[in-house]
Amino acid sequence: MSIALVGARIFDGAHMLDGRAVVIASGRVLGLPREQDLGAGIERRRIDGLLAPGFIDVQVNGGGGVLYNDVRSVDGIRTIAEAHRIYGTTGLLPTFITDTREAMGEAVEAMREALAARVPGVLGIHFEGPFINPERKGVHNPGFMRPMEDEDIAIMTSLREGRTLVTLAPERNSMEAIARLASAGVLICAGHTASDYETVMEATRHGLRGFTHLYNAMPPLAGRDPGPVGAALDSLDTWCGLIVDGHHVSDAALRIAIAAKGMERTMLVTDAMAVTGTDLESFELHDRTIYRKDGRLTTADGTLAGSDLDMACAVRNSVQRLSLALPDVLRMASLIPAQFLRLDHELGRIAPGYRADLVLLDESLQVRQTWINGNSN
Repeated sequence: MSIALVGARIFDGAHMLDGRAVVIASGRVLGLPREQDLGAGIERRRIDGLLAPGFIDVQVNGGGGVLYNDVRSVDGIRTIAEAHRIYGTTGLLPTFITDTREAMGEAVEAMREALAARVPGVLGIHFEGPFINPERKGVHNPGFMRPMEDEDIAIMTSLREGRTLVTLAPERNSMEAIARLASAGVLICAGHTASDYETVMEATRHGLRGFTHLYNAMPPLAGRDPGPVGAALDSLDTWCGLIVDGHHVSDAALRIAIAAKGMERTMLVTDAMAVTGTDLESFELHDRTIYRKDGRLTTADGTLAGSDLDMACAVRNSVQRLSLALPDVLRMASLIPAQFLRLDHELGRIAPGYRADLVLLDESLQVRQTWINGNSN
């Protein structure tokens, strides 16, 4: 049965449209006809606000009181996805940070089961570490950091459905290992790295595709030592994830990165932790207490530990703090990450044949409703 969403302004991923309907059947968009051209037999559901492609977040450590590292199960993954859906995220990569090889295997098995169960919104897995540089560890446990071995590659290439993203430090891994992962379809980002510019650029030639939370956990750009930030901004065929929360990176530095890289290669991420969707004031991460205060998550010594951010807030911040145009920001929250994930043939647009993953926003860019595969929350 077809339904038509009518009454809202529509951002289809490229243009703002008025007076159109979105016709949905079997979880897909059938078309965007003018409302007056709808057939009499189509059920109409009237909505009010701005209808846009659902948000896609490639870096989500937790939500709903759950950390993926701690709850390696389908129920844990479902809780995380449900917590972020409230804020407009209709597609995400639950992110498993630096841990043991055994725990990584359990995380993959849980993700395999979640994908088989069609848990709404789940697109795959993101391994952030453990193949990163202890010099730029952030809140990651250096005791779990280690060289990549064949057993690790086997784990990270074993998910046959969905996407697998791996964040690693190029200087701590061989180009042969990076190429092996890339040839198996794994998406690779540089992060938690102290690499020089030349090594990162060499990694891009072996399959490196992007940069995890640009600026954070990497050395700053310098005139004679551009480093990973310089490589990110200078490489034409890579994507950058940005945390727009007013704490991780200054607004000016974010605007500079977007101006240098271009809108078409920058995407919003949250790096969200377990507190999303809860009123928790603290949680445990590898036996360390993380405190939530004034929009920041930190250890007792003040080290940032992920973010207290959701995608709707990231969208509002990008418009209000960075003075970016709303259509550009909506693309950074949907189409651009879809392109990074090689899923832009079915996600990131409201167009015939695309999955009906949608978010309805009010005039203050608060989320009113979402749809995943045509099913509303």
